[in-house]
Amino acid sequence: MDTYLIVKTLHILSGTVLFGTGTGIAFFMLRSHFTDNLHEKLYAARNTVLADYVFTLPAVIVQPLSGAWLVWQGSYGWDDLWLVITYILYIIAGACWLPVVWIQVQLKTMIAGSLETNTPLPERYNRLFKLWFILGWPAFTGLVIIFFLMVMKPV
Repeated sequence: MDTYLIVKTLHILSGTVLFGTGTGIAFFMLRSHFTDNLHEKLYAARNTVLADYVFTLPAVIVQPLSGAWLVWQGSYGWDDLWLVITYILYIIAGACWLPVVWIQVQLKTMIAGSLETNTPLPERYNRLFKLWFILGWPAFTGLVIIFFLMVMKPV
């Protein structure tokens, strides 16, 4: 067995999980925003938070570890421009993702509270949701560019 190809496969799979889970989470959270049914919103928010912990978090950890190993073993220069750009974009995506996770937990808590008290969602919910939506774009765009750089490896 070729260890390099195994780690490369793990890197590709974790990148796919990271991107796919992020896109799926965004879709379901966004769709739930357009319903007035708090039970549907809560279902989406609970599963979004769960998916981030079960799928996204492990992928976020595996990506830099497997990536660093691939750079080391693949005879790439740590300071190759395409790699430096991926490092920067990954940090930006992570800097957006961390508050997004916190926001998702806050949204879930607000929805549950509104259901318990039979009250409408507070205005803070809409402000945080808007911030959640805005922060998703740099992370999504950054990951698309990273995928491109990983495939093309421009000089």
